[in-house]
Amino acid sequence: MIVVTGVTGKLGGIVAKDLLTRVPATDLVAVARTPQKAATLADQGVEVRAGDYEDPESLRAAFAGADVLLFVSSPDITPGTRVRQHGNVVDAARAAGVGRIVYTSAIGAQDGVGFLADHTATEKMLRESGVPHTLLRNTFYMEALVNPGLRSAVESGELVAADGGRPVNFATINDLALAASATLTGTEHEGVAYEVRGALWTLPDLARTLGEVSGRPVTYRAVPADDLGPAAFVHNLIASGLFAEPSDDLEKLLGRPATGMRDAVVAELG
Repeated sequence: MIVVTGVTGKLGGIVAKDLLTRVPATDLVAVARTPQKAATLADQGVEVRAGDYEDPESLRAAFAGADVLLFVSSPDITPGTRVRQHGNVVDAARAAGVGRIVYTSAIGAQDGVGFLADHTATEKMLRESGVPHTLLRNTFYMEALVNPGLRSAVESGELVAADGGRPVNFATINDLALAASATLTGTEHEGVAYEVRGALWTLPDLARTLGEVSGRPVTYRAVPADDLGPAAFVHNLIASGLFAEPSDDLEKLLGRPATGMRDAVVAELG
């Protein structure tokens, strides 16, 4: 039996939908903090169980009978919160006798700093738990850069960035979810840490692609990160080189090339 957490979120929802093409609905359990929000899965014959990362007892019941568990990391990055919640998940999985855990970790988690240190701590807990596991060290979502905001860049004819000239290996949410789904079936993934990344591209590449797809010239202009408001967070990480290293693990898991930046732009701009 495959148990999937976070099914009402974007990534977990795509995973559950894809698994229904791989296994019978009776072999799948969806875990949600609010089960009513997973009614679509219930209507397809999937058992939906209540599970809250802050409620260890609910997690033990939710994970009962799991041969493999998809442990989607908590979205709460408040200092101390995610590590506590993740500890609850790992302890509950061990108590419930889960056969294998697939954890959605993050790029750089082998020695993470800042918010990435939460993933480093979680990977350590998994190692110490004794439960077989698979690590998905996911890059950031392509949608952080390829999103509806690009329309304003097309309108203005300018894409501003504080990327420091460094490339990114971002991947689409859909691709990351399908890679997670692939690791939930089969045993060849046990004990593996996958560096889940897309093909490299740069912000100047994005500006050039915007121009080609829209038919309107778009230039790239480097600006200080402070000029970008909330987006400065991602751009500072790009400039640090965090996303500059390639890996073919995503392509191997998908069995095809990862969705490229150009295809994502075409999809976004319609």
